[in-house]
Amino acid sequence: MSDEAIRNQYAKQGVTPYYSEHGATYRNPHEPIIRALLRRIVPAWHIPTDHILDLACGSGEVTLALQDLATAISAIDPYTHEAYAARTGHTAQALTFEQIAAGALAEQHYSVIICSFAMHLVEASRLPVLALQLAQISPHLLILTPHKRPTITPDWGWELTQETIQDRVRARLYQSSLFKS
Repeated sequence: MSDEAIRNQYAKQGVTPYYSEHGATYRNPHEPIIRALLRRIVPAWHIPTDHILDLACGSGEVTLALQDLATAISAIDPYTHEAYAARTGHTAQALTFEQIAAGALAEQHYSVIICSFAMHLVEASRLPVLALQLAQISPHLLILTPHKRPTITPDWGWELTQETIQDRVRARLYQSSLFKS
């Protein structure tokens, strides 16, 4: 299914109902771009890969692109965890953005959190609390998005340090002002 078709389904069904119905078979149509972009920016931007959190992991696009560079990868997605397991052979936790915003990962630490094609779907009212929680568990946040959204502000614990666009996919790297190792 193309990105345009997925966007139409979001408009028709809503994001949560769409992923509740299609999560087990979801595939990001931009996977080749995601793979190429990550392969370019991770070494160029010196993004640490000790312990990656593949947040909103889809069917494993980020994990598969970085698995030979990473020491450890954890994954989370409440809707696509079955698709992730089928493609990667690894388990993803079925946590929602709301659960994470409420502190479900408060005791965890990651070298980088990578959120591909999902952070722009978080409700604007929930985004600040989610961003603040993430800023406490990792020194770096990498967002891949087909939009200019989301806008992450310094008030939410993150400073933008790098940005690039490849084939209409935007990558933004943020540094946490709240992370304490």
